[in-house]
Amino acid sequence: MIRRGLQVLTWALALALVALPVVAVLNGWIGSERWPLRTLRVNEGLERVDAARLRQTLLPYATAGFFAVRLDPARAAVARLPWVEHAEVRKRWPDVLEVRIVEHRPFARWGEDRLLSEQGRLFPVAGIEVPDGLPQLSAADGRVPEVVALYNESREMFAPGGYSVVRLALDSRDSWSLSLDNGVEVVVGSQEARLRLKRFARVLPQLLARNPLPLRRADLRYTNGFALVWGETPAPAGEAALEQAPAAVAVLRRDATRAARSAARPEFPSPHSGSAS
Repeated sequence: MIRRGLQVLTWALALALVALPVVAVLNGWIGSERWPLRTLRVNEGLERVDAARLRQTLLPYATAGFFAVRLDPARAAVARLPWVEHAEVRKRWPDVLEVRIVEHRPFARWGEDRLLSEQGRLFPVAGIEVPDGLPQLSAADGRVPEVVALYNESREMFAPGGYSVVRLALDSRDSWSLSLDNGVEVVVGSQEARLRLKRFARVLPQLLARNPLPLRRADLRYTNGFALVWGETPAPAGEAALEQAPAAVAVLRRDATRAARSAARPEFPSPHSGSAS
């Protein structure tokens, strides 16, 4: 019995002597200087990820050596860097740490502190130099597809007149509003947003050509026309802007006779009125 116990102990010691160096190498206790990672290989085509910051992020993992480097934590660290949408980290014998990064491609600003990528993902602006010229979009996060769809459509609507949509918002009451690059603030409302925008975009060049004053605000929440605020100074923001603005306000209608019979729609007398087509 004692002899058999000695045999088992001898085999256990032998296995330990064999396994211990392997465990030591895999954990970086020994061998990191013998099998160091000397080369960082990154895919081409990166425009925004900072190369120096990438090297600094991976250095603590690379110092463990080829066999002991922890790839999953290294990948997670790279994925947290600004502009990184997706990252993969691999090792290549004998001394290469290979990194593949897919960058976010910015499509628009989203709310106050995030960007929306062309892939439809939201990511923070912290540590990022935001490119100029991005439109400002805002809504609840779950409404991203709707906002992007209407932005793209409205951009096409106003492009023939030479105007760009620089802001589009959907508030908590499902009411749309947007801003054009010529300073016009447009209240669209929650009903028939596309139809209202299409009609307004079609007549906007005519409206601007008829009035020497700049158009500051357009309220499209009317069945047969628009409420317009003209003036030299920007109109106040918010729902009460039409009541507060000192500039003239005009309601444009297709049929003045029919409009006069409609007591449900407000009238805003103005010397600057016209006919919407």
